[in-house]
Amino acid sequence: MCDKTAPGVQPETVAAAHGVASDAAFGAVAPPLYLSSTYEFAGYDEPRAYDYGRVGNPTRDLLAEAIAKLEEGAGAVLTPSGMAAIDLIVGRLPAGSLVLAPFDCYGGTMRLLKARAELRQIRLELVDQSNLELFETHLAARAALVLVESPSNPLMRVVDIAALSARARAVDARVVVDNTFLSPALQKPLSLGADYVLHSTTKFLNGHSDVIAGAVIAADADEHRALKHWANVTGAIAAPFDSWLTLRGLRTLFVRMERQEKNAMAIAELLAAHPAVVRVHYPGLAGHPDHALAARQQKGFGAMMSFELAGGVSAVQRFVRSVRTFTLAESLGGVESLVAHPATMTHLDMGAEARARAGIGDGLLRLSVGLEHIDDLRAGLQAGLSDC
Repeated sequence: MCDKTAPGVQPETVAAAHGVASDAAFGAVAPPLYLSSTYEFAGYDEPRAYDYGRVGNPTRDLLAEAIAKLEEGAGAVLTPSGMAAIDLIVGRLPAGSLVLAPFDCYGGTMRLLKARAELRQIRLELVDQSNLELFETHLAARAALVLVESPSNPLMRVVDIAALSARARAVDARVVVDNTFLSPALQKPLSLGADYVLHSTTKFLNGHSDVIAGAVIAADADEHRALKHWANVTGAIAAPFDSWLTLRGLRTLFVRMERQEKNAMAIAELLAAHPAVVRVHYPGLAGHPDHALAARQQKGFGAMMSFELAGGVSAVQRFVRSVRTFTLAESLGGVESLVAHPATMTHLDMGAEARARAGIGDGLLRLSVGLEHIDDLRAGLQAGLSDC
């Protein structure tokens, strides 16, 4: 057996080969799936490397190692969902800690944080993190944790992770970046100064819409051990089979992202030129207000975007009735292309007032661009747009 992912190899090799041919029992090339919930002790008071599945599992640990390497972190903890990944961090905060989150964050994230705040477990302030002066004012109120979402869901706003992290570090606040939209193939927040990265691994890391799971990656080894301990305390651990499926999906992360980004750029250009569309939110377009920052901070622009139809709700209804190739569904990051209506789907629980403040209008649609042929994607969109 040789180590296919020794220090110095490229991230594409880590994704494709971490754990390959590591089976000492039979020499299996594909890493085996370990489903056992418990493990035999060698003898009295002699636990082996694994003793109980909640504490550790070889399949889960192999995936965690691969993700940590890709994010250049000290270690990763895998959770049952992306929301559980956020709660793994928030749940460790001392009672009454101040959390600063984006005012336009994902609806599920906002729902979780507001629920914790209503129970008085945390204090929550929703902030426009693109305004660094205002951000510093909020930090001065003794913030404990800053949650960053860049690009944001669904409006694709990009914030300066390095600048936010530097300012947070100056007041001993920790920074966690949700990197779900870009994955480590296109952005590495720890290298920009963040303390943690989190993922809904359901999305691009798995890439096949058949797993729900999450991950938290820590820059510091002690923090990784603390998170791993807390996951054991709370039982917030990913299942072995989900971990195995995600590792299999991870093998193709870089080639998927490359093709999906290429498709997304073509779709963004089509939308930007269409008379039924009043605005396209995709940082890859030169006219996007955060284009320069995204180009500097990211390795690419990803496969997510949103756009606004001139005709509002009635146009949305006609579009989703007529669109082809794109499937009307929540979630994102799979090989198939999806369209979602945030106001009635992913961000419904935010409420109309919060959506209005965030700029999420009723005419907004979000796209997750997949691997289909670009001609079919164009034709499918045109079918929907022609009815608007």
